[in-house]
Amino acid sequence: MRLRLIILVLSILAFLSASTGGYFYYDSLREAAFNEAERQTVTRIALIKKNLSSYLSENIKAVKVLAGMDEMLEMLVRPGTIAQNKANDVLDLFKASLETDVCYLMNYQGVTVASSNRNAPDSFVGKNFAFRPYFQQAIHSAPSTYLALGTTSKKRGVYYSFPIFEKGEDTPIGLVVIKGSIEEIEKKISFSEDEIVLVTDPFGVIFISSRKDWLFQTTKKLSKADESRILQSRQFGQGPWPWTGLNFSDAADAKDQEGNQYRVHRGEIDNYPGWRFIHLRNRNAISKIVSDPLTKIMGPIVLMLCLLVGMSVFILYRKASGEILQRKSAEKALRESEERYRSLYHQTPAMLHSIDRDGYLVSVSDYWAEVMGYEKKDVVGKRLTDFFTDASRKHAEQNVFPLFFKAGFCKDVPYKFVKKNGETIDVLLSAISDRKKDGQPVRSLAVSMDVTERKRAEEALNLAKEELSRYSKELESQVRERTAEISSILKYTPDVVSIKDEQGRYRLINARFETILNKMNEHVRGRTDFEILPPDIAEKIHQHDQQVLTEGRSFQVEEYLPHDDGLHAYLSVKFPVYDERGATSGVGAISTDIMEVKKAQDQLRRLSGSIMANQEKERAYIARELHDELGQVLTALRMDAVWFQERMKGADPSVTRRAQAMCKLIDKTIEEVRLMAIRLRPGVLDHLGLVDALEWYVTDFERRTDVSCVFEHSQVPKVDDNIAITAYRITQEALTNVARHAAAKHVFVTLHTNNGELILQVRDDGSGFDQTLLQDAEGLGVAFMRERAVLVGGFLEVDASPEEGATVLFKVPIKITEP
Repeated sequence: MRLRLIILVLSILAFLSASTGGYFYYDSLREAAFNEAERQTVTRIALIKKNLSSYLSENIKAVKVLAGMDEMLEMLVRPGTIAQNKANDVLDLFKASLETDVCYLMNYQGVTVASSNRNAPDSFVGKNFAFRPYFQQAIHSAPSTYLALGTTSKKRGVYYSFPIFEKGEDTPIGLVVIKGSIEEIEKKISFSEDEIVLVTDPFGVIFISSRKDWLFQTTKKLSKADESRILQSRQFGQGPWPWTGLNFSDAADAKDQEGNQYRVHRGEIDNYPGWRFIHLRNRNAISKIVSDPLTKIMGPIVLMLCLLVGMSVFILYRKASGEILQRKSAEKALRESEERYRSLYHQTPAMLHSIDRDGYLVSVSDYWAEVMGYEKKDVVGKRLTDFFTDASRKHAEQNVFPLFFKAGFCKDVPYKFVKKNGETIDVLLSAISDRKKDGQPVRSLAVSMDVTERKRAEEALNLAKEELSRYSKELESQVRERTAEISSILKYTPDVVSIKDEQGRYRLINARFETILNKMNEHVRGRTDFEILPPDIAEKIHQHDQQVLTEGRSFQVEEYLPHDDGLHAYLSVKFPVYDERGATSGVGAISTDIMEVKKAQDQLRRLSGSIMANQEKERAYIARELHDELGQVLTALRMDAVWFQERMKGADPSVTRRAQAMCKLIDKTIEEVRLMAIRLRPGVLDHLGLVDALEWYVTDFERRTDVSCVFEHSQVPKVDDNIAITAYRITQEALTNVARHAAAKHVFVTLHTNNGELILQVRDDGSGFDQTLLQDAEGLGVAFMRERAVLVGGFLEVDASPEEGATVLFKVPIKITEP
């Protein structure tokens, strides 16, 4: 009984010890399995993140190369059909080489001027993408990468932009953009069924996802303000962006609306600030992965422990069984590893092959056979060099193979492969050797990368560089020729030429200006007018320059420059100078010496004044002769006619009537002579002044022409005789033109003074006329009026248009003289 009790107690203790040990053993194995699963997940996440960062940044160098292409700069500097075609060819080449969605060129305003998708229905040409951040950063000289949904194509893409500069300049004139396809990147990254991979923006909008129904949803609930900012950015279309229902309890765990729990890992995306990479793995899947191997391992162990307690006899047998089961598990794990290796070997998009130490192919990957155009059975067992060109075969057998089998590796060896169809491709081959324990090589594992397209692009780039060098030399020659021509013009022109910056500092003067100033160009450059010219002259020139800068257009003004013989008048044409961005950067001026012309004008003006003064004297003389001589003769004749009429009154009635008619004719002639004398030189102008003279003439004009005339005047003081005569003659000429040409019904004559000026205006409501079509003969009256106005120091304006009448305005400064 005691023995049984001892055995029972020992059995119970053994069972408890075995159970406790088994539990701790299971727990340690489970912890180790979870750690291994976590390690595999971290490794998997690092691989996916690396691939994502690589794929999202793969075109950063390419877009920089594209921005440096001369065809892009040429299209922005000298746009045209030829430049656009060249730019489009380069964009097509980069698109085909890089296998991207689209490559396009934008000007400084954000408008697409060339694009590889120009012939597509969703062409970017002519579209303005200035609102995109990649444009705004690049146009401020910062290369940019950007993830967004295309506003035109409605396709997800990664945008790479790089600014384009003119040589020697640091301000961009445009930029190039390469858009890569997100769908293609997702295809390149293989996702397992038990994981969810998300890429989100700073607001949590899902842009890349292995779960397609979560695209453009959010990992958190958005506020109204966040939704508004996303909508305004147009980065992800017009919305809406619903919440996926994910709840993150902490940094490592999450739960969706269906109750599924996930293990969470996060990370930042390189080159995309604020963008996150989120990896979700289903906890049930992890538990299954962990528990299945543990069940397989612990089953035999638990059974063995039970048998040890129950049947110690079978200890050795169970131990052997356990070792057999472990061996089978190891063999199964080995087979699975081989299957994974084989799958990776054949599915990797790279040319993989193995050769033995004699150079015969042992195996090739599916991609190797596909690229070369052979079946595997047709190449395995043949020498690798049978697929080389003669030059590559010779190089491999004489140089590469001996060194490879000696060193055990080689890297980036250039070869030319010959495909089944006879086509040759350029490859870079890297390989390592598998050796025995004694160091003897058994076989190799090699990777060959097809670089045919890259070499073609390099050759095209070299050709482009040669063409650019030739074009640059031609351009430099043209620049030298144009510079020589312009220098000759500046040197030998008799005009004064200058260019100033916005602050009025001289940047350039020509040889004529140097002669006038008696200073060389380098002594004037950087100085202002106030430093080299008298203050009053400098101030006038500065005012004209400021007017050009303010209004942004050219002007023609009269200026003065000091010469050795005194001040000379110049007719200056001033115009704005623009920089490469189209902004005003200074003022240019071309000035012609008009001193001789002005002297001739002054002489002509004095001659005209003398002629007109003589005319007035002649008119006064003729008026006096008509009044004094002819008037007296006509009066005497009338007296004789009256006497004759009285004498013949009763004698002969017919003679009496004839005498009476003679009296009337003589009276009419006397009146006509009187009016003629007044019109030649009105006595009222000399005796009563300008106002009364104009009032009399307007009344007389109304009587003679039946045109309604209104004369209005203010209190006008006595003015100089020359000014009074000029105002009278201008009124006389203007009203004569109205009677001859205007067909007017009303004429308004006004005379008043304002701020020391005498102002005379004659306005009619007649047919008017087009001043540009005025014939020379018809314009003489206007010319005479202008000449009279200038001679007394005033000016005259004529404003007329067809069917709207005409207005003559005369202004002259006056000095009030005592009566």
